[in-house]
Formats: sequence, C-alpha cells, structure tokens
Amino acid sequence: MTLRWPSTLWIVRHGQSAGNVARDLAHAEGLASITLTHRDVDVPLSDLGREQATALGNWFAAFHPSDMPDVLLSSPYIRAVETAELFRAAGGCNRDEPICIDERLREKEFGILDGLTTAGVGQLQPEQAAFRQLLGKFYHRPPGGESWIDVIFRLRALMDTVSLHHGGRRVLIVAHQVVVLCLRYVLENLSEAQVLAIDKEGDVANCAITEYRLDPEQGRDGKLVLVRYNVTAPLTEQATPITSARDQMVAARG
Repeated sequence: MTLRWPSTLWIVRHGQSAGNVARDLAHAEGLASITLTHRDVDVPLSDLGREQATALGNWFAAFHPSDMPDVLLSSPYIRAVETAELFRAAGGCNRDEPICIDERLREKEFGILDGLTTAGVGQLQPEQAAFRQLLGKFYHRPPGGESWIDVIFRLRALMDTVSLHHGGRRVLIVAHQVVVLCLRYVLENLSEAQVLAIDKEGDVANCAITEYRLDPEQGRDGKLVLVRYNVTAPLTEQATPITSARDQMVAARG
C-alpha cells in the first residue's frame, strides 16, 4: 500500500523574532505603530529565538534516527529559515537534510495594516477596524493583504504537494502562528467557530510543537490525527524561556 500522508507531521512556529520584541515594546509604550528595521520577510530571530530553536533541535536529537524528521519544509521568511537551520545544526534531523522553502507557508500578509499595533489600526485605519469588526478576522481582508481564508487556500495546495511527494515520511514544517492554526483547520476539517475558539485560548508559543500521526485505518487513504498541540516540552526540558508574542505585523485579537 502506498501511503498518501506523512507517517508523522510536526508543525512548529519559528523562534522568537526581533519583531516579536519590537511589537511588545510598542504595545507597552502605547504606540500606534511598530518601529520597523526590516521588511517582514527579513525579520531575524532574537537571541532568545536562536536559543529556542537550538533547544528544539536538542530535544529531537534524543530521538532514534528512525523517528526523526526526514523532510524539512520552511516558510521563506528569515525567522523561519533560521529556526530550521538551527534545529538541524543541533541534531534535530540529519545534518545533510535540505531545507525545502515553500512560499505557501509564508506569514499571513497584512497589507495596509503592516506595522500597526491594535490601537494603531483603530486610530489610523478606522474603516478597516470597522470592517474587521463586521466581518470577523476569519474573512476580513485588508487592502493589499490576506484573510485567514486566503491563507487556507494556499495551505490546501501545500498539503496536496505534501501528499504527492512525502507520503509515509516524517515531515517537519516551520512556519508562523496563523499557518499553524489554519493547518489545524484544514487537517481536522474544523469550522470557523472551532478554529477561532482555539485561537482565543492563547497564542501559539515560539518553537512549540503541533504533532499529527497517520492512522491508516481511518478512511481509504488513512487520516492524520492530532497527537498534541502547542506543546513546549522541548523548551521546558532545556530550561529555555517560553514566549508566545504575535509577530511584529498587526495581529489583533477579535
């Protein structure tokens, strides 16, 4: 039997980024916008983020080689690629394993709201704040940006590629908070209300693990079943501080 789905799928949010730190500072000071020194795609990991990515790799390094990831997929954003590189360097997988960049794993694009804090959206883009309140975060698409639905469209295509090329393999994805949540929506056939309820429970922690295992007995092609979500055990075991701030671009709750 040819397996359609990976035997194991891990989805990991990148380590803490310099943008996370800048966002926290902007909110603490009540600013309307975040001080940006890079394009969002170029925002690097913070020193703590590098430590988190290494801790994650160290945790996986204790696995038997037959249980380690043998496919690494990453968002093209620097903070995700750096996380994957540090994970690999720490022995989380074979050090010769290539990192496959897939643009469909990129961060949700915020368009005209880039760089604004939650307060800043209300002050500088009141019409968009009102639209978002009316439509909800799942369907609201800011000019030049994406809705959660747009992210889901590209992730459905991504999973088609994963099923085509990586059936039966152990796949680790490094991406972003909204990507983690939207992949849960796709893989578990969730409703809008269900995925937003998960989001409302709390942010996805940096370098936290969401894991699926293939149950070949469910359906014709088997089914990926959630084993754990937003688990920070690798950081705890390595005595590494846990962070869960949203990325530097605006990501207001609602």
